[in-house]
Formats: sequence, C-alpha cells, structure tokens
Amino acid sequence: MLTCYIETPLGQAKIVGNNDGIASVSILDKQHQLSEVIPEPLLDCVTQLKAYFKNERKSFDLKLNPEGTVFQKKVWKQLETIPYGKTISYLDLSKQLGDVKAIRAAASANGKNPLWIIVPCHRVIGSDGSLTGYAGGLHRKQWLLNHESEYKQQTLF
Repeated sequence: MLTCYIETPLGQAKIVGNNDGIASVSILDKQHQLSEVIPEPLLDCVTQLKAYFKNERKSFDLKLNPEGTVFQKKVWKQLETIPYGKTISYLDLSKQLGDVKAIRAAASANGKNPLWIIVPCHRVIGSDGSLTGYAGGLHRKQWLLNHESEYKQQTLF
C-alpha cells in the first residue's frame, strides 16, 4: 500500500491505496510530514479532494478498495447515494438498507467508514436533526455540512 499526507482545511489527511483503489482517507489529529511527492495511484484522489475543498467538486469518481465486512461495504455503498448538500437520518439509512431494525448495525458501519469525505458518512445525522458521532470529531462534521450547504453563512465584517 502507498501512503501520502496532504493538508486540508480540517487538518492533515492520510490517503492510503494502490493500483487496486483507494483503501482509506482519514483525518489526523497529529501533524505528520506532508508528502512532497504524491504516488501516482493516489494522485487523482488528492486532486479530487483539493477540488472538493475549493467548491469545484461535489462528488468523487475514484476506484475504491476499502476493507470491511459485506454488510459494512453495503452501508458504505448506500452512503455514496446521499446527494451533496443533503442529509439523512440513521433511521432513514437503515430503511434504505431494507431493515429498520438494523439501525445500530448501520450506525456502527457508518462509524467505521474508512473513506473520509469520499464516502460521505458526515451526511448522516440523528432523526431529531442533531449531529451525532463522527470519527473525525463533531466540529469537522459541522464544518463539512456547512461547506456543502447551499445557504452559506456570511460574515458581517
């Protein structure tokens, strides 16, 4: 597996993958040496992430290769269908998967998503509209939802 580290508005991101696809994209809480050279199999991912943060991209077109169980991969595939700027609840997610009783399992799989931003687990919220659990931290989840909102918060000064 190849690895690179890039800077994002939310901190450093670690990207792991190879010619078979991107295995993981994660946000780091600790600083790491940024990559001077991006390995060829990761270059498109870096380019697309940078475009996303510049508001030039709303979806990703990458070959993905995350490790997970069959159920986790089913959940992650379903997450990819949530449109940019939209949210669904964990209950809605479990209904879309065909089993309303699988809400906890769906939430657990959502929390184990190894493809930060690319598979948009940040778009899943509580049924009451609250932000709930996010591996990258709730402040990052809020930032991402604001970033994708069609109603941008303006500053007064």
